[in-house]
Amino acid sequence: MEMIDDAVINIENLVKKFGKFTAVNNISFKVRKGEVFGFLGANGAGKTTAIRMICGLLEPTSGDIQVSGISVKKSPEKVKQKIGYMSQKFSLYTDLSPERNMDFFGDIYGVAKDEIKKKKSFLAQQLDVPSLKSIKTADLPMGFKQRLGLACALLHDPDIIFLDEPTSGVDPLGRREFWEEIYRLSGMDKTIMVTTHFMDEAEYCDTIAIMNFGRVIDIASPDSIKKKYSSANLNDAFIRAIEMDRKKMEDN
Repeated sequence: MEMIDDAVINIENLVKKFGKFTAVNNISFKVRKGEVFGFLGANGAGKTTAIRMICGLLEPTSGDIQVSGISVKKSPEKVKQKIGYMSQKFSLYTDLSPERNMDFFGDIYGVAKDEIKKKKSFLAQQLDVPSLKSIKTADLPMGFKQRLGLACALLHDPDIIFLDEPTSGVDPLGRREFWEEIYRLSGMDKTIMVTTHFMDEAEYCDTIAIMNFGRVIDIASPDSIKKKYSSANLNDAFIRAIEMDRKKMEDN
């Protein structure tokens, strides 16, 4: 599959089946460099499964994935060096300090010690704590845990960042601050793929793909989606898109 325009992610006819259940059903799309691309859908719509396949963490049943011109199927380890991934569930070691977590993930990615030290200092300033040594990650508020998770995902300065429901359980202020960081990264030409079920967050994306029962049923900018479904807000547009898709499935 050839790269198209300035796309850094190309997905073609991607399918994932678990036995007889089809979690992702023949989806195709592309993501441009520096874009904030959102997967919008209810729990179980296939968002996380799709993200995990693109990251090389889950093998597709069929279809093709290219990230920065690299085939995920042929060279998953090369792809992993170019991406940062933050999972839906907090996945760092809660019994370690934030500093030890950053050291650990820095070693995995082969990041220089002095670079890790700079990033630890920057994170300590962000969290407004005197040191990342003297506290346990388990004792951090959820918003701080999510910032730490993002910091670890960014240690190796990846070009593409995957965020799976990054603000679940985070208070409104923490969510806003997290999205300010996403915008800052996008402004540095980082490509962001994010899954969310928060409609206000989906508004921040350049492009959203609405998923339902494993399929991408629409893909466009938030404003275009609202216009298409004659809706004043994205929540109403999303509901109408899902209802129309269900009716189409029933008619067929």
